[in-house]
Amino acid sequence: MRSVPVSLVATAVAMLLGAWLLGAGYRSEWHEMAASERTSFDPTYACLQSANLAQLLIGALGVLTVTGDYETGLIRATFTATPQRGQVLALRAALFATVVLLLGATVSLAAFAVGQSQFTEPVPHATLGQTGVLRAVLGVGLYLMLIAVFGMGLGVLTRSTTLALTALFGILLIVPSVLTMLPGRGAEGILPYLPAVAGSQVLHVVRSGNSLGPWQGTALLALYVATTGAAALVMLRRRDV
Repeated sequence: MRSVPVSLVATAVAMLLGAWLLGAGYRSEWHEMAASERTSFDPTYACLQSANLAQLLIGALGVLTVTGDYETGLIRATFTATPQRGQVLALRAALFATVVLLLGATVSLAAFAVGQSQFTEPVPHATLGQTGVLRAVLGVGLYLMLIAVFGMGLGVLTRSTTLALTALFGILLIVPSVLTMLPGRGAEGILPYLPAVAGSQVLHVVRSGNSLGPWQGTALLALYVATTGAAALVMLRRRDV
């Protein structure tokens, strides 16, 4: 697909530019931040937040790697040449996941360096040798990999780019945003267990509120992905195409 290299480059640029803008923003606003915000400031996550944009790009690319074949009709030729549909889906997912994992880990290291370069005194900065920092930086690759496979699963389930992207953006972006706007504290018991919120905890060094731990959140996101993938595999075998 022609969109694959373009989307991967766009993801890298978004993360690097986002890290620079976030770092510069925190540096300029540090003196205006409340004392509680300074105390809970996480310099690692502060420059890795651009992964929140990257996840949408990578997730959308995961959708398109599947739905593109359905919409062009190439999926029929693929399954005619290779009737083992489960193997086709598994190999495609493994290849795409490997590319995203390597890209995410590499770009996150660069984004971390770019972001930290903006944190001059008195803004605290982080180093890879500090506890949890390297895990958070490399965790970007793991998180994006899971989101990529999640997008592929949604693509197989819906066989429609529009429906799959709507579901993806709704799950990753709209539902968490809506819950944060609800009055009362009822949403606090739901938010930590949403896919994007749970999975992104691996990017944090400083834990906040009732959020899950980094590996607990990653495990929960992996469970969402595995469930979606299993459902996609069942539907793939039951449908004619």
